[in-house]
Amino acid sequence: QVHVVESGGGLVQPGGSLRLSCAASGSIFRNYFMAWYRQAPGKQRDLVAGITSDGRTNYGDSVKGRFTISRDSDKNTAYLQMDSLKPEDTAVYSCAANLVPIGGILTTYWGQGTQVTVSS
Repeated sequence: QVHVVESGGGLVQPGGSLRLSCAASGSIFRNYFMAWYRQAPGKQRDLVAGITSDGRTNYGDSVKGRFTISRDSDKNTAYLQMDSLKPEDTAVYSCAANLVPIGGILTTYWGQGTQVTVSS
């Protein structure tokens, strides 16, 4: 069984920073790709940033230059450093891990999400 757990959300003022963590645990054979998505009320879920097992990254246009994704492959953990936060960054941030569990097939596992609120 595989679990994905996010942490690090909260309330921050505009211009501030937050760091989110996403840890995948359990019977993992190989972890290929980890990504952060976000969904604001009444809006669709969008990709924020993703990172492959060999460190290649991609970002949504609205966060380029402000957010940085990284990972510790030994720990199956991805991090999202969010700087220069804006009120429009307010959303529920969810982590997805695209991996192969032991004895299984390539599957996407989702965390429960963490709220990020940017407000003065």
